[in-house]
Order: sequence, then C-alpha cells, then structure tokens
Amino acid sequence: MADTATTTEDAGRGGFRVAIQKFGTFLSGMIMPNIPALIAWGIITAFFIPDGWTPNEGLAKLVDPTIHYLLPLLIANTGGRMVYEARGGVVGTVATVGAIVGSDHLVDLFNETLPAGADALPYTHMFIGAMILGPLGAWVMKQLDKLWEGKIRAGFEMLVNMFSAGIVAFGMALVGFFAIARVVNWLMDVLGAAVGWLIETGWLPLVSVIIEPAKVFFLNNAINHGVLTPLGTQMSAADGKSILYLLEANPGPGLGILLAFTIFGVGAARATAPGAAIIHFFGGIHEIYFPYVLMKPALLVAVIAGGATGVATNMLFDAGLRAPASPGSIIAIMAQTANDSYLGVILSVVLSTAVSFLIAAVILRASRKNDLENEDALAEAVAKTEANKGKKSDALSGLSGAAGGATATATATRTVEKIVFACDAGMGSSAMGANVMRKKIRQAGIEGVDVTNLAIANLDPSADLVITQKELTSRAEGKNPDSIHVSVDNFMNSPRYDEVVDLLLAQREGGAPAAAEPAPAAQAPAAEPVAAEPAAAEAGPSVLVPERVFAESPITDRDEAIREAGRQLVASGAVTQAYADSMFDREETVSTYMGNLLAIPHGTNEAKDEVSDSALVFIRTAQPIDWNGNEVRFVVGIAGKDGGHIDILSKIATIFSDEAKVEQLLAAPDAEALYALLGKVNE
Repeated sequence: MADTATTTEDAGRGGFRVAIQKFGTFLSGMIMPNIPALIAWGIITAFFIPDGWTPNEGLAKLVDPTIHYLLPLLIANTGGRMVYEARGGVVGTVATVGAIVGSDHLVDLFNETLPAGADALPYTHMFIGAMILGPLGAWVMKQLDKLWEGKIRAGFEMLVNMFSAGIVAFGMALVGFFAIARVVNWLMDVLGAAVGWLIETGWLPLVSVIIEPAKVFFLNNAINHGVLTPLGTQMSAADGKSILYLLEANPGPGLGILLAFTIFGVGAARATAPGAAIIHFFGGIHEIYFPYVLMKPALLVAVIAGGATGVATNMLFDAGLRAPASPGSIIAIMAQTANDSYLGVILSVVLSTAVSFLIAAVILRASRKNDLENEDALAEAVAKTEANKGKKSDALSGLSGAAGGATATATATRTVEKIVFACDAGMGSSAMGANVMRKKIRQAGIEGVDVTNLAIANLDPSADLVITQKELTSRAEGKNPDSIHVSVDNFMNSPRYDEVVDLLLAQREGGAPAAAEPAPAAQAPAAEPVAAEPAAAEAGPSVLVPERVFAESPITDRDEAIREAGRQLVASGAVTQAYADSMFDREETVSTYMGNLLAIPHGTNEAKDEVSDSALVFIRTAQPIDWNGNEVRFVVGIAGKDGGHIDILSKIATIFSDEAKVEQLLAAPDAEALYALLGKVNE
C-alpha cells in the first residue's frame, strides 16, 4: 500500500474573510516566534544608543546589524520551515540575503545621485521581503524535490539533495536581488508615504475604524504583521520609536468594554468581566474581550472611539514604542516605551479606556432589559468568537464554562434515561462519542440508560440529555429546549462525560462510591454494537479495506487532509465529488476533531444523497498537523449509507479512547501493520 498523494487545487472554502484570516495567521506564524528577537533589539536600543539609558559606543554597534540582517533572516528561516522544514528554511534564508543586498545596492545607487549635503535615503529593512522569499523559496524547493522523488540512484541521494538545494538557493537569491528587492523598496515607499501623510494631516486616528473591528473578527494579523510591524520597525530604526506599534496593542479600548460590563452588565457577562479584564490588561490576551463586543455589535463604536482616542493622544505627545509589544499587555507596553514617551503612552491607555467605557456604559444601560431576558448571550458570543478564530481558544475556555455549556450536574432537571449525542449530520463524530459514553456508563455499573446518536435536525423531545460540540449547543437547545444540554470540546475524551456519569449515579444510587467501580471485564465487552444499527457483518470488510489504510502520509495541513480523504472516498466509488466538497462545508460549521490525535472529516447532512455506499479511509500523517488548534495524526474519512459504517466507527472509538492503543497505532511501522491493528473492527 502506498501513501496518499495530495492534490494542489484550492478548496475555495470559507470566502474572503477566511482567506484573509488564513493569510494573516500565516504571517503571524512567521513573525510571532521571532518577537523575542525584536524585544531583544528594543532593549539593546534602549540601553546603548547615544540617547539611551546607558550609552555605549561598542555595544551600540549591535543595533544596525540586528535589525537589518538578523531579524529578516530569522523571519525568512521560520517561514521557510513552515513550508518545507529545515530544507525550506535554508533556501528561504539565502534568498532573503539576496533581497537585502539588492535593496542596499539600489539605495546606494540612488544616494550617489543626490546633490552634496542632501539627506541620504536610509536602507530598507527587508521584513516584507523575508515574508515573501522565506515561504516562496521553500515552496520552489519542495516542488522541485517532488520531480525527482524516488528517481535518484541509491548512493547519490545526499549529493543530489545538497547540490539541488544549493542551486535553488543561488537562483532564489538572484530573484531576491533583481526582483523582490525592487518590489519591496517600492512598496515600503508607498506605505511609508501613506502613513506619513496620515500623521502629518492628523488623520491617523481614523485607522481605528479598520483596526478595531478587524481585531474582533481575527482579521488583524494581516494588517499587523504584514504592514504595521515592518513599517514600525523601519520608523523605529530611524527615529528610535514608532507610534505604529501602539495602533493595535493599546489595551485601553478592550479594558473600557470589560469595566463597563463589570458595572452595568448582567448575568454571566457581569460575573466574568472582572477576571477577563485582568487577563486582558496584564496578560495581554486581547481576544478575551471579543465575545463581549460580539454580544452587542453596537459596542464596536466604543472600541473604535477608544482606539482613535489613544492614537490621537500618542500623536499629540509624539509618543511611541521602541519595538512591538507582544502580547499587548500593559507590562510589555511599558517595557518597550521609548524614554521620552511614558506620559503620552500612559495617557493614551487611560483616555482610550475612559472613552470606551463611557460609550459602552450608555449602550449597556439602554439595552439592560433585553440583556436580562437573554443571559445565554455570552455563551453564544464565545462560540462565535472561536468560530471567527477558526480554532479553540484556551483564553476563552473559562468564559465558556462560566457562561454556557451547562454541566449535567448543574442542570439535573429530569431523570436521565435517554442520552443523545447530536452532531450536524449524525454520521460519524456523534456515533463515536456515543460509544465512549456507553462504555463509561457500563463501567460505572449503571443500567437502564439508552445512548444513541442523531443529527440535530432529527432530535425529538424523548431525549433527556443531549450532548453536542459547543459550537452546536445553541442549535440543539433550540430544537429540544426541555432537555438537559451538555457542551463538549470533542467527542472522544471530554471531562464532561464523567460529570454525566456522576449525575446518573446520583439519580440512581445516591452517588454511592461502590456504584462507580468498573464492571467485570466479562460484563463489559470492549465494543458493544450500537443498538438498532446494522450488525458488523452487514457492514462488511468493504467499509474498511487495506487499500484505504495509509501510513506516513506527507499531508501537512487540515484542508489538505480533508481534500485527500474526500479524494479517496470518491475513488472508492462510495460518494460523488459533491459529497467530498461538502466535507469542507462540514468543517467550517463545526470541527471534526475528536481528541486523542484523531479527526473524522465527513460530509454535511444535506450531502447524504451523494453517498451510494459506506466506506472509510484511514490516514496516519507523517507529522502532526494543526486541526483548528489541535494536534492530529490520524484522519478517518467517512461516508455512511444506511448506518453501515456506524458499528465500525464505534469500534474505532473504543480503540482511540484507549491511549495505549493510540500509541500502538503511532508505533506501527507501515500500513500493513496499521491494518492489522485495525482489522478487528470489521469483525
């Protein structure tokens, strides 16, 4: 069995907003790991330049080479590694050296034409060039390596690998010297002139109209890392500080929102706002205030006005930071404040907080009656925020627990005899979660509880307790308002399951400890078939076959994995291309990450008619891939016809709920060994 091959076509899912978000996230991935180097440069500047805290002529010589060479090359290496690991990092770094030297050469030629006594044009720091050439050089190397992969004679691999990378690096350095250097110099001139015009005319505060909403919808990374950081670094290198570093980092607007909720909010929003304010202001995690704004979009006016006030204050006092403040904590901001800017920076934070607070207070007071009637709004806003971010947020998990996703033990309003796992399609993830829950109930010795799985659209009032992924809880509550609802992050190993078991024990046994002892092994088989579903024999070996088990797949990201799983399902004849396309729609609605390194991408409920037979694809990736912020090594593509896949999925759930078995799957040397470990699911 061969590893999966990947296609290069773009899935085209998610629209313009998602595209900008992904682009910004990619830029952030290059910049953020190197922020410590920028901070170090800021500290060196603060201490050793002539007007620094402790001027030192020798140590001040660190300033220019660090900003001009070291930082762009670090960014280029990081970007190259993101695309093609160490090999890509080397090629991308050499290519960026070409752009740096090419840019310096162009500036030198221009300065030679200036009349005597005219101010020389400063060198351009090649941050944008690094963000272009790092990934581009790595991508070119990756594509060329694919051309001769498997075609090199034994014993010549090292020779070919070394010389091919060297030749490509040489070629990309020329591209950087002759092409990218010119493009970046022109772009920096245009952007610099635009920012200079905004500052000179006093219009710079208006950028808050773009930046503040962009933050709330996680579109700010493209602006921050693609524009503000490179321009701010250029300004700081010339002037010792930059106001641009404060356009996004100012914690004042968010602090004003949270203080307003602390005083004028209601329910969970008021209860959680003080803690969120501490995390936001001192921890610098700005995303924690985004759900409060999403609860009331009118609050965008407050953060925009607060942000504009902060920018105007910094302009009035000519204040700025020496280097980026990341995260946007008041501690980081004060540490990077230029020596002559403390008054302006402090006032900008205080005044932006005050303006944001006053406007938010008026809005909250005006809508207090409606807020009292909708105390679940914060939980819904947290879910929207994580959907905007595209992955789970640790910073927001505390808000989720306090605001929504009621635990079973806290809402035991009816005796639980029927538990339903509900997902968008009722096809795969809910079936696996139901199996895990069923096993926990057996081990606790509890009887008389029916555990099933359904699509949310098929929920009915007979469900006493409904378990959903938290992104779908509000939909399930709308369908079954009288049921107990439990939200989970994933269906495989959520701690909420233990809370459900505790509730069942309390209702049946008074919570006696003896009832929680595991049942004897003979009474608790490892994989009991799902009730009322086709038996495993009917599902047949055709659902999971050796030809659709892959080991060491070169897949590197979530979309590539979904695309490949869909391609294999189409190739099996079980589904149409329309079903494979709907797998992306399903992922945009709610993540198919299950826990324990497993994801199970599948189509939407609307695409069920595109399934002609049941089939599974099992893929183990060579390296961990990011699945909405979670690490995944196993991708199980699913197509289910008349429930024929459910029994096998239940057994896979049993395997992945056991960490020891997951380790065995990770250690399996090849696809044959993987299938040997999985083959019993067909029995």
